[in-house]
Amino acid sequence: MKLKVCGMKYKDNIKAVANLQPDYLGFIFYKKSTRHFNTSIPELPNTIKKVGVFVNENLETVLKKINEFNLQAVQLHGSESPEYCATIKDIKVIKVFSIKDEFNFDALQPYENVCDYFLFDTKGKLPGGNGYTFNWDVLNNYPSTKPYFLSGGIGLNNTEKIRDFKKSEASKYCYAIDVNSKFEIEPGMKNIEELEKLKKHLTSSDF
Repeated sequence: MKLKVCGMKYKDNIKAVANLQPDYLGFIFYKKSTRHFNTSIPELPNTIKKVGVFVNENLETVLKKINEFNLQAVQLHGSESPEYCATIKDIKVIKVFSIKDEFNFDALQPYENVCDYFLFDTKGKLPGGNGYTFNWDVLNNYPSTKPYFLSGGIGLNNTEKIRDFKKSEASKYCYAIDVNSKFEIEPGMKNIEELEKLKKHLTSSDF
C-alpha cells in the first residue's frame, strides 16, 4: 500500500516528512481548515506527488492552484459534481466520500469515468481530519475496481487493524493509506518519529 501524509503546512516539517519518502503529500487549500496551506512548497523528490485538497472550491481557483504549486493530483472533499471533476484535466482526481457505519455505494457510479481514485474518509462535522476511523467492514461491499485511498483517523494504534484489513476482501482495491491528525504535534505539524514507525510497519515483509 502507498502512503499519503496529508495536512502539511510548515516548510521544515514538510522537508522532514519528505525524507521519509511517502508517496504523496497533501496540502489543504481550504481556508476554514486549521491546516490551511498558504505558503510555498519546498522542492520535493520527484517520487513524491503533491496533492491539493479542496472543498467546494471555485473551479478557476483550483486550476490556478494546480499551476501555481505544480500539483500532480487534486483531492475533492466537498459535494463536487461529476461534471466538475471532468473539467480537471492532465492530473489525477481523487474524489472523497464519507462513511460511518454504512454507505450507499450507488453514489460512486456517476464518478467512475471522471475520477482516477476514490478516497473513503470518516463522516464527521469537518470535511476531514475528524480523528477517528469508520467501520472498514463496510468496504466488503465495495462494487468497483477503481483503486481507493483509506483515510480517517488512522494512527499507530491501527497497525494491527490495517494488517487484518489487508487480508480481507475489502482491501483488494485499497491503493493507499492516508494519514493526518493522528500523527500531529499540532495542526499541520507532523510527528516525524511516529510517521517513521508507520512507514516501517507498512514496508515490512511480514505486514
